[in-house]
Amino acid sequence: MVRLSSQERFSRPAVWLHWAIFLLVALAYLAIEIRGPKGSESRAFWSATHFWAGFGVLILSVVRVAWRSYQTPPPPEPDLPFLQFLSKAAHLLLYIFIIAQPILGILTINFGGHPVTLAGLGSFTIVGPDHDLSKLMKQIHETLGNIFYWVIGLHALAALWHHFVKRDNTLRRMF
Repeated sequence: MVRLSSQERFSRPAVWLHWAIFLLVALAYLAIEIRGPKGSESRAFWSATHFWAGFGVLILSVVRVAWRSYQTPPPPEPDLPFLQFLSKAAHLLLYIFIIAQPILGILTINFGGHPVTLAGLGSFTIVGPDHDLSKLMKQIHETLGNIFYWVIGLHALAALWHHFVKRDNTLRRMF
């Protein structure tokens, strides 16, 4: 295995934030998929887990954007201009997703007339009730969540393609 220099790889904080956000997004998806029927203890537990994971994604995403503005990432591996454009577009979409999704979730709950409750941290409300907006926010939140199954999957497939087909350092730079 080729050892990459510090100029060729992402910084340790960038790598840590990338994988921590990945794990929290995966946990949020898992929690919402297996939460159980309304009114059940399972649903309460997994909904709380979903809220915590989403809140963690939001906090770490803000830190990640701040870190990226402070620490310039390494230049991308050479590639066709069209593929570089697709890579930049996919990364921009991922950044928008990891910031927008938790905010949409918070707005859905708050517009529904409820505070967001994070066990151990308390509850908070940033907007008042508006049931029509709650329905709209929920629909957008769910639709984006479903779309991003595909975007995240394509991101992972692209990393694997770089690693196993192109045999470049794209994936290694994030470890």
